Amino acid sequence: MTRSTDLPIHEVIPALKEALAAHPLVLLQAPPGAGKSTALPLELLNEPWLAGQGVVMLQPRRVAARAVASRLAEGLGEELGGAVGYRVRFESRVSARTRLEVVTEGILTRRLQRDPELSGVGLVILDEFHERSLHADLALALLREVQGALRDDLRVLVMSATLDPALPARLGAPHLETRGRAYPVEVRYLAADPVGRVGDLVAGAVRRALEEQAGDILAFLPGVREIREAQAGLAGVEAVVLPLYGDLPLREQRRALVPDPAGARKVVLATSIAETSLTIDGVRVVVDGGQSRTQTFDPASGLTRMVTERVTRDSAEQRAGRAGRTAPGVAYRLWPERTQALLSAARPPEILESDLTPLTLELAGWGVADPAELPWLDPPPAHRIETARALLRDLGALDRDGRLTPEGRRLLDFPTHPRLAHLLTGPFPALGADVAALLEERDPLPPGSGADLLERVAALRTWRAGRPTRGEVGVLERAERLSRQWRRLLGVEADNAAPDPGEVAELVARAYPERLALAREPAPGRPRGRFLLAGGQGAALPEGDALAGAGALAVAQLDAGSGGEGRIFLAAPLDPAWLAEQAAWHDAVRWDARSGTLIAAQERRLGALVLGSRPLREVKPEARVGAVADALRAEGLHLLTFSPEAEQLRARVSSLRAWRGEAWPDLSDAGLLARLEDWLGLALAGVRTRDDLARLPLLPALQTLLPWPLPGQLGDLAPTHLSVPSGSRVRLSYRAGGEAPILAVKLQELFGLAETPTVNGGRTPVLLHLLSPAGRPVQVTQDLRSFWNSSYFEVRRDLRGRYPKHPWPDDPWTHAPTRFTKRRN
Repeated sequence: MTRSTDLPIHEVIPALKEALAAHPLVLLQAPPGAGKSTALPLELLNEPWLAGQGVVMLQPRRVAARAVASRLAEGLGEELGGAVGYRVRFESRVSARTRLEVVTEGILTRRLQRDPELSGVGLVILDEFHERSLHADLALALLREVQGALRDDLRVLVMSATLDPALPARLGAPHLETRGRAYPVEVRYLAADPVGRVGDLVAGAVRRALEEQAGDILAFLPGVREIREAQAGLAGVEAVVLPLYGDLPLREQRRALVPDPAGARKVVLATSIAETSLTIDGVRVVVDGGQSRTQTFDPASGLTRMVTERVTRDSAEQRAGRAGRTAPGVAYRLWPERTQALLSAARPPEILESDLTPLTLELAGWGVADPAELPWLDPPPAHRIETARALLRDLGALDRDGRLTPEGRRLLDFPTHPRLAHLLTGPFPALGADVAALLEERDPLPPGSGADLLERVAALRTWRAGRPTRGEVGVLERAERLSRQWRRLLGVEADNAAPDPGEVAELVARAYPERLALAREPAPGRPRGRFLLAGGQGAALPEGDALAGAGALAVAQLDAGSGGEGRIFLAAPLDPAWLAEQAAWHDAVRWDARSGTLIAAQERRLGALVLGSRPLREVKPEARVGAVADALRAEGLHLLTFSPEAEQLRARVSSLRAWRGEAWPDLSDAGLLARLEDWLGLALAGVRTRDDLARLPLLPALQTLLPWPLPGQLGDLAPTHLSVPSGSRVRLSYRAGGEAPILAVKLQELFGLAETPTVNGGRTPVLLHLLSPAGRPVQVTQDLRSFWNSSYFEVRRDLRGRYPKHPWPDDPWTHAPTRFTKRRN
């Protein structure tokens, strides 16, 4: 078969070949339909620098990987599995002849782990890189390290329809671009924001497009539920309506991608998998529902929430462009034009928002102790890496030093999340295969079926045994296909016996140890079914769920919910006695904020779950200090009572820190809380109650924070009092942050003084509050000379009649300063 040479990508191929011959890393930007995925790789197979080695091309999605591989094989006039093949999870079409493999992301990472040198591979292509998936970022970082340390002959080609303009400079790589051949697409907007379910709205827009336009229609919806709603709304239309999403069986995916054999018009209802690499022949119209569904990870709770949100601008452009690949087209956007400018430009890289547990396990397998060692585009957030490490330690995959354990090495062999991999290595492999498959699939039971995972396992086993079940057959088929793959990997046969509740719960506990849950006492006005998780979060079942009366649960699926309480979707009932067997006795010394007392007990705990308690008679001083210090950090320093002298010491030191630098300690609330044990530790050992805290002598404790020679300098640079011309010693009032301290003094005591008094070795004038004989401020100034020469006479005119017994001389420069009345003088 002759390859097509009229695709836009052929304009840039000569320059690209030269760039790859000269550089290890090259960037290519080409719009959808240009042929970068389906034509370009074939043109590179015989390049001299490849030296007969193979090409591996990464595609983010299984649907795209299969479709792109099929197009490439057609380009050579061959069947899949010859010169061109593909590998996705649990499925491959390759042979000894295969030189060009299209793989999904986990496959490439796994291959790198097993063979860091990528033996026999001369070029790796990272396609659709604009999506910035977690695995693509990891693959690029690992490949760049391989190039630098092991394979200076390995080439990497990063391709995308759109690229961050800053990317070439960040990677130090040449950047080639082709405009491609896109036909004009007319974009039509709604006049106002739509109201109703997105599935119904899309169905209405598709019906309108069928009447107004020619050609096949591609409609974008956020998920499978909305696709089904739209399918129901399109019943009876004169077109073949086909779904397209990642979990769809392969034969049904293929139906959506190729023209209808009978020549009928086709409507494809797709998720975001159809935005880029997939080419759907005959599409002239796009209907964009304007939504996408993504997972958002909350590292604080360790929970993931499915979020349906507005499409980003770059995704909307990608979607609309599908209508103009082969001819002029039309895109119906189900939002007003004014909303377009308000859309986010693009989604942040997945590495900044996702659960980093799989990535952290991969890094440990790669031998990376510090992720910063790798050349990331965007380094993974350190706090999320720590969250992931804590979970991997709980799963037994990492030791305390962060090194991979034998169990962690085993988990790397399972192409799934480390949680489910740990479930699969548990004591009940056949049951584990079924449970893992069900947790990866959609719920096979209809809405309102409750949260009991046992019912799902029973439904799968009943269906597998050929008996009737109320589960959805398509979902059960996919779950069984996945379970079969796990059983094959584990070397076990299927088990169709009724599932044992304890065994199911134990497997869930292996995967989600922080989601073991203990029932809470029902609060007044609140239904049963509220639980405390071992991780410390609250979670609740839907009202009326059959599991609401369980004493304990092993929770498999929940989200972060709202109001601080998660929503439980799938769980297995658990015997509280089993929980107690897993728990251990710990000394618990903590501060009770409600009573304001220190509580000491021995508790039988499993994470945040307390399964028994008894008094603790002997409390170690360090435990008491730690508990009270934690309480102060949680509630704040308002639990302590600072004397005026202690407050002034803090203000004096704070002022000197501002004036003279960090040699002076930080005595702010934050600074003191950070060093509580250093200055207050010994005193805290005797605290039992809130009253004890209030009575602590804080001034001497604060003074211990001043290292030598600062105590001697403190009195010179920030004195507590200043002598004034009358002979009085007047107290200074210091303020935190370096503001001038206040000297409040009767103006008669300063007669004849020209220069404003100073502190800080003469560098900082004080702020004078000049007082009337009654002690009220009549002037605030840092320029005493100017006051005597001008403002004094206004003050004298206003006050001498009110205070006739005090001196108000015509010449304040020559009058003797005094703190007394005229008669005393």
